[in-house]
Amino acid sequence: MLTGFKEFILRGNVIELAVAVVIGAAFTAIVNAIVASLINPAIGALFNAESLATSLVVSIPTTSGNTADLAFGAVIAAAIQFVIVAAVVYFALVLPINTLKRRAEERRKAGEPVVSEDAPPTETELLAEIRDLLRAQRGETPAN
Repeated sequence: MLTGFKEFILRGNVIELAVAVVIGAAFTAIVNAIVASLINPAIGALFNAESLATSLVVSIPTTSGNTADLAFGAVIAAAIQFVIVAAVVYFALVLPINTLKRRAEERRKAGEPVVSEDAPPTETELLAEIRDLLRAQRGETPAN
């Protein structure tokens, strides 16, 4: 039972998801500041309100004599915030990763090595090199 849990936790997707949640939470503060400090006041000025959240408010009288306020501006502000977050996630994360994957796939199809030249040699390459060096020390000719 614990082995399965350990495998689940150490899977790459879980760790990537945890990192994404932490980055997303930190990024939310930036987006909230942009929406609250720039977008809300700009749109609120168009509607002669303090911010977008306080503009476009429709008051509906209730049977008890009070009023119910429908804050359409707050909904629009949330929608704008969502679009900003989605755009940044797409252009900063999804698009570059998809481009890198596509290029790696094109290189693989073309027969080029996908790994960079700075990557260390594989275990098989190291063993072949050791074999060739030992043969050279004994004076044997390399045979593949």
